Amino acid sequence: MKLTRRVAFSSGHRYWLEELSEEENRNLFGQWASRYNHGHNYVLDATFVGKIDEATGMVVNIKDLDEILQERVVKRFDQKSINDEVPALAGSPPTLEVIVSHIWGEIAPLPPGVRLCRLRLYETPTLYVEMVQTDGNTLMTLTRIYEFCASHRLHVPNASEKENLEWFGKCNNPSGHGHNYELEVTLSGPVDSKTGMMVDLTNIDDIVNLEVVDRYDHKYLNVDIPEFRETNPTSEVIVKTIWQRLKTKLPVKLERILLRETPRNFFEYSGEDE
Repeated sequence: MKLTRRVAFSSGHRYWLEELSEEENRNLFGQWASRYNHGHNYVLDATFVGKIDEATGMVVNIKDLDEILQERVVKRFDQKSINDEVPALAGSPPTLEVIVSHIWGEIAPLPPGVRLCRLRLYETPTLYVEMVQTDGNTLMTLTRIYEFCASHRLHVPNASEKENLEWFGKCNNPSGHGHNYELEVTLSGPVDSKTGMMVDLTNIDDIVNLEVVDRYDHKYLNVDIPEFRETNPTSEVIVKTIWQRLKTKLPVKLERILLRETPRNFFEYSGEDE
């Protein structure tokens, strides 16, 4: 059984190494380089796994988890300059990748019978890093979230009008209908020891915008986008097409594509049938 507890903290940080010159810092961190702090309202989801205790009906007492997370995470980071007031991270670029790795080590020890299996740390609503431990192996991923608005019509040309209406209902409207799509692109790769980053976010943004967001935004997918003219652009088809467009163009491994069509309807693909 798994349970997740969420905490939040506000911290400042900067991407600037004192031993480097200004030119070296700007070459290393690009647009993020500054000798002055900027801040974030971080959100941390900590997931624990264990067996349900027959006496209490719980995996672990939430009060115990709260005490651990408040003492070992929130109090050490909240209202602090990470570069200057978190001793263990002094001299390191306080990236999401570095922070979540540090927090993972700080949460132990835990009450008997429960272990930490996942941490997800949000720096902003559109950027988070996740660490997951499965069978003793730990994987770190970075997820970037994008938005685009597009319309489509669900329609199979070689099917009858009756069949199309039965399958797709109002989504078969001849004039189409639209969605505000939300796209999550999840990546994995080694963390650079100097920058503390898995990948240059500006580079990722440029690729995803070129290949997906700018291509699809404010378009009628059935008509305006070549890859959908001969196929029914369901969200299942769209998410797989996005995977195929991105998988060979990114500088690190593409782990997952998740496409939210509506708040109640989302689709996920990791290349399972390739």
